Amino acid sequence: MSLLFDIEIKARKNHARIGLGIAKVSEKLLKSAQSASEYAQVVLIGDENEIQAIGTDLEIIQTNDPSKKLIELLLNGKIDGAVRGTLSATKTLSRLKKSLNVTKLYRVALLETANGRPFFLAPVGIDEGNSVEDKVELIKRAAGHFERLGVKMRVGILSGGRFEDMGRDKTVDRTLEDAELVTRKLRELGIEAKNYSILIEDAIEEANFILAPDGISGNLIFRTLVFLGGGYGHGAPVLMEKVFVDTSRVGGHYTRAIMLASALKNT
Repeated sequence: MSLLFDIEIKARKNHARIGLGIAKVSEKLLKSAQSASEYAQVVLIGDENEIQAIGTDLEIIQTNDPSKKLIELLLNGKIDGAVRGTLSATKTLSRLKKSLNVTKLYRVALLETANGRPFFLAPVGIDEGNSVEDKVELIKRAAGHFERLGVKMRVGILSGGRFEDMGRDKTVDRTLEDAELVTRKLRELGIEAKNYSILIEDAIEEANFILAPDGISGNLIFRTLVFLGGGYGHGAPVLMEKVFVDTSRVGGHYTRAIMLASALKNT
């Protein structure tokens, strides 16, 4: 639990101004935003009439285009961080990329197992982390976010098989080779990293950052844990200077995502 505890302490200390994007509003969403007030100054970005139809004491910034407004406020420094909330992923992330003039975003997901062990996982997008260079770049960026949190990063590298499986299948061989290469490159950069082969159950005992073999397997790990395995997804920060935490529209609970965004405030 120390990872979440460290994030909570940093969030309370920063108490950053965090914007929460709202397309579809619900009582559960507003309660979770209110609960996050101990970690941040929460600002709701959306249709004020729809939000006040349920009722809240939180600050509301009225807009008919919350995706656009949320990103504008973030990039203009009017808020310290943004949480996607119930906004469309495609629309919001596309606008974020366009506003930053980039073609790619790197994300890491803060997850928690059913028995309460928190860790970061990447890649989580099916088109992310599919080369050695991409994996190394992702972890280098993630290291900066760990520094913001004041947490020492311990990386667990995964592949598609055990070490002794080398030679059984070309695809498995490639993942084993890539994992060893990524591990070596990270160590050369001074980042604590260990190759666990396919043994995610061992990695989770020691590492606080798990690197999946590719974006597809990372996405499957995320979905299996959160939607089938009784675990939790607390949000996925985009690895950039500005603070933007991507979230799922499914859960409807955003307290932890807001807490994470506040903790990541770039001071």
